[in-house]
Amino acid sequence: MTQLMLIRTQTDGLVELAGDLTFATINKKTVELCDFQQFNTEVRIDFSQINNSDSAGLALVIEWIKCSQIKGCRLILCHFPPPLQTLATLCGFDLQPYLMDSVPTKN
Repeated sequence: MTQLMLIRTQTDGLVELAGDLTFATINKKTVELCDFQQFNTEVRIDFSQINNSDSAGLALVIEWIKCSQIKGCRLILCHFPPPLQTLATLCGFDLQPYLMDSVPTKN
């Protein structure tokens, strides 16, 4: 098990995560890793350094989607783990509006 870490937050709205996105590494405070209050219009979360993920990871991402909608931010999930995409589809949750294969740069 590798602890979930926020490895970098940039002022332009890029948040990079590393480690495991699992029941063992996620708790109530993990939701706060993405502080949507500090970003104006867009938050990009890069999952490229996530090693393992499970349904707790999907639940966390759904919570981040809710938080971004409340704040009025556009949320972009970059390099999102394919197993979580499959799980979301099986649960009837459409992540497609949020997914991007690469980390876009802001204009």
